[in-house]
Amino acid sequence: MSEPTASEDAKIAQSKVLVVDDNPQNLELLVAYLDKLGCQIATAVDGIDALEKVSRESPDLILLDIMMPRMSGFEVCRKLKSAPATRDIPIIMVTALNELGDIERGVESGTDDFITKPVNRLELTTRVRSLLRVRHLQSELDRTLAYLNDVETEPPSPTQ
Repeated sequence: MSEPTASEDAKIAQSKVLVVDDNPQNLELLVAYLDKLGCQIATAVDGIDALEKVSRESPDLILLDIMMPRMSGFEVCRKLKSAPATRDIPIIMVTALNELGDIERGVESGTDDFITKPVNRLELTTRVRSLLRVRHLQSELDRTLAYLNDVETEPPSPTQ
């Protein structure tokens, strides 16, 4: 993979990442790893807290633990992916679960990627950077398509 450009680094630095984990040590570790990317970071300690933070923070990406009190990561992911306002937010499930059935449940709930615990810093930052790049490219494409649609639907100017 090529080195990120200054423009990509600037977009990453403007990105908001929500980190969700009920274990304070895991939360602290993930935040420390993400600090190296320079992005804005918000945290949540369970699924309910995560849904509230998503509505307030509008994150560009979510790191989501699966096994949490009050609401599992599977359920949080399913809710976010079923809502039009949040369905395009990339979600990386961070989990100690590595059974095939758990991975299938994650895919069925709509996750975009998985990282298993213990988390490797390089793997985490590479996956986060990659999904944020895709998110920003998709946003640019959406803006371009909206512009082209506006241009296409404008009435023709009167000829002189």
